[in-house]
Amino acid sequence: MDMTWIISLLIFMMVLLCSMGLYFVLGSRATLNAIKRRAEGHVGVAPSENESIGLNVKGKLHALVTRLGEANKPSSESEVSAIREALLTAGYRHAQAPILFMGAKLLSGILALGIVIVLPANLLGFPTATAQLVIYVGAASAGYFLPMLWLRQAIAQRKDKILTAFPDALDLMVVCVEAGLGLDAAISRVGSEIRFAHRELADEFNLVSLELRTGLSRAEALKNLSRRVDLEEVGSLVALLVQTDKFGTSVGQALRVHSDAMRVNRQLRAEELAAKLPVKLLFPLVFFIFPSLFVIIVGPAAVKIARTLLPSLGAQ
Repeated sequence: MDMTWIISLLIFMMVLLCSMGLYFVLGSRATLNAIKRRAEGHVGVAPSENESIGLNVKGKLHALVTRLGEANKPSSESEVSAIREALLTAGYRHAQAPILFMGAKLLSGILALGIVIVLPANLLGFPTATAQLVIYVGAASAGYFLPMLWLRQAIAQRKDKILTAFPDALDLMVVCVEAGLGLDAAISRVGSEIRFAHRELADEFNLVSLELRTGLSRAEALKNLSRRVDLEEVGSLVALLVQTDKFGTSVGQALRVHSDAMRVNRQLRAEELAAKLPVKLLFPLVFFIFPSLFVIIVGPAAVKIARTLLPSLGAQ
């Protein structure tokens, strides 16, 4: 009976993983083929059978997640705004992104609960009814909050990429401004130049350029950039540019001073990471490297001492 449960669980996991792999493969192929047809000018050509299946599965999954998101939508508008701002910081600007995120949270909780339910009782230690209920609630809660952890990780990774690219982009902006370009044209040019090397920061600069073209004031567009990125370095640059625009001082000189300060801050950050390295190495040294060295160095001597002294002690 136990082997039957294990085999059933393995079959369920295999089918689930194969279905997810098939969905992603078909979805990516459908997207690539659609882009290829549009590039070739065959917009009206009907998709192939595999593309139709992939689009159908993707559409049904999107509808399911949307329906779950509508059911799980927070009643407070402030919570929705907070989720929308967090998704903007992670780089997701679609209008339905908050609904899809809430639906993904509910779907993840349901899947986690389903996986725990199909587990055999012996793997859970034959729990009582109360303990089993606690396990189910814990699994559902963990699955529900798992997308939030993923969102935090995505935000941290994107911030790190933008922070890494920011000094280079600032130096390029200084060159553009000192070459005679205006600030708006410099932002647009920097966004196009760093598109392949630093895509995240290029997207933010391009969005600022689009906001400026639509008639938004420069101060508001730069403040929106600071709010989306949520980095101290970007916020200080935005404050500098707003004050420069307000008081009419030289933009190139202000950018050069800020670029030098950013370069010093990057050097100090690297020195800080280097200073933290001995502390981070303490744990693996004490628990992994020192015991092995102790065994290698002291082990042969201990064996020889034991072979020499134990017979003599036994004879006495």
